[in-house]
Amino acid sequence: MSEQLKAGPGQHSAGDRATRPKRERSVSILEGIRPYRRGWLRADIIAGITLAALAIPETMGYTKIAGMPVITGLYTILIPIVAFAFLGSSRHLVVGADSATAAIMFAGITGLGIGGLQPATPQWVSLAGLSALLAGGLLWLARLARLGFLADFLSRTVLIGFLTGVGVQVATGQVGGMLEIPKQTSEVPFFSGNLIEFFKTLGHIGQASGPTALVSASVLAVLIVFERWIKAIPGGLVAVIGAIVASWALDLQADGVSILGPVPSGLPSIGLPSGVTWHEAAGLLPVAFSMFLVILAQSAATSRAYAVKYNERFTENTDLIGLGLANVTAGLSGTFVVNGSPTKTEMVDEAKSRTQVAQLTTAVVVALVLLFLTKPLQYLPNAVLSSVVFLIGAKLIAIRPMRSIYRLRRDEFWVALLTAVVVVALGVEQGIILAIVLSLVVHVRRHYAPHDAVVRFDSKGRLELAKPTPGTVTEPGLVIYRFGVGIFYANAERLSQEIMALVNVPDPPRWFVLYADAIDDIDYTGAQTLLELADHLTARGIVLAVAGAGDDLRRELDRFGFTAKIGPDRYYDSLHAARDASRIA
Repeated sequence: MSEQLKAGPGQHSAGDRATRPKRERSVSILEGIRPYRRGWLRADIIAGITLAALAIPETMGYTKIAGMPVITGLYTILIPIVAFAFLGSSRHLVVGADSATAAIMFAGITGLGIGGLQPATPQWVSLAGLSALLAGGLLWLARLARLGFLADFLSRTVLIGFLTGVGVQVATGQVGGMLEIPKQTSEVPFFSGNLIEFFKTLGHIGQASGPTALVSASVLAVLIVFERWIKAIPGGLVAVIGAIVASWALDLQADGVSILGPVPSGLPSIGLPSGVTWHEAAGLLPVAFSMFLVILAQSAATSRAYAVKYNERFTENTDLIGLGLANVTAGLSGTFVVNGSPTKTEMVDEAKSRTQVAQLTTAVVVALVLLFLTKPLQYLPNAVLSSVVFLIGAKLIAIRPMRSIYRLRRDEFWVALLTAVVVVALGVEQGIILAIVLSLVVHVRRHYAPHDAVVRFDSKGRLELAKPTPGTVTEPGLVIYRFGVGIFYANAERLSQEIMALVNVPDPPRWFVLYADAIDDIDYTGAQTLLELADHLTARGIVLAVAGAGDDLRRELDRFGFTAKIGPDRYYDSLHAARDASRIA
């Protein structure tokens, strides 16, 4: 408090400030920020209640993708959401059930080939819990090894394609449930069972239940209308409550509409998954690794986006601790893998949340639902969850981003489309593997074929870039060649071929300057290539020099012996200095 202000009740002047007890001093500080904190806390609590209203129907729907009992969907936004709230670095990221990781898990458990294994059985739940534990362990290992940067290796292009494919799979997989058509089976090798089952379902369209189809259409209508025109009220919650009331009041089960039936109440029990063999655990490792990569990429992208939006600090490696604990607690509490959710994060952001207090509030609301409100859920038609999931899948189909990629980068569009097709036709696990491979291929391809050029000067002394074709020179007797990326084993031969083509001409240059402003690194193969080029140019009587090399690159060239070969006086800070030196020589 300023010394000029009069000290009122409960206030102290500068003279007695030093003698105040520490506790009284801290209370005074809190008083100064209490109005801000109170407003912030109120907004977070409201946001948390809103998130619970939106996320409860959504996570219940995700259980259909994962093949889990419906109550386990609520478990994903109970203990796991609290675990990340305390240990994650992001103030905004919300963790919970996710369509992509749920689809990967379902495909992986199905692919184990365990005889008689059915979704939503105790054995399935144990395998799902184990897969969450394994994914959490991989996230912790990634934190110990500081592998948070791996999130950057799934490009946005292939991630859009991957999620589009997942969206098609998720949406088509719910058509049977929306129409009350018995689940179809598929044993076609190599192809996705989901896709074959969808076409078989269409072949049995005559068996569709009219009342069930009407329920599904009504739910879709409510979801779409509320999302577009009544955004202040959660459409999913309205659809679920309305369907429960209608099912109970009209006895829809008597009309052939299947319902959930009794739903267990109470908080989840804590314990390790039971009845799982080491062989089954080993079979789940590839599944866990696929989920780990998706969690890493999707969560990091979401956290980074909101950190940039609010100019906040975000540490990928710290988030790995929270995400790992969230999945470990998911596995220990009888539910399935969780992921950072862009949709749920956007929900709390739109509700003006700024801290993880909103997520803690959501957990409290979910706990209350589990303790006191599960009995009405038994009347919920299964078609409601199928409809909710169908719309979630449809939203994942990124038509607008795919169009944007097609317009701006045609080559990347084909990569995204190929990823989506593989996910739909072959399966989610195959799709994520392809997504990783294609991301690396795109990365290597860009470094393999960088934008190289011969640098020239116009009449006003400004730089011009010309294609490095034989005979192109900067000026008579001089070639300044710019290589547009770091030199490594994949592009070293390209560098060598372009340089040799520029000097193997009838009138070779006297000086050849490597403009190294874009070369940030050089590996062993690249260094050996430069040494061989230096020997060849020297034998031809051509002076080789380097301009614009950074300190790190210069140290690497010193270590590889390149500096000793060309001479330390052949390094120039700028192109103009190198050009002037060539003219003097």
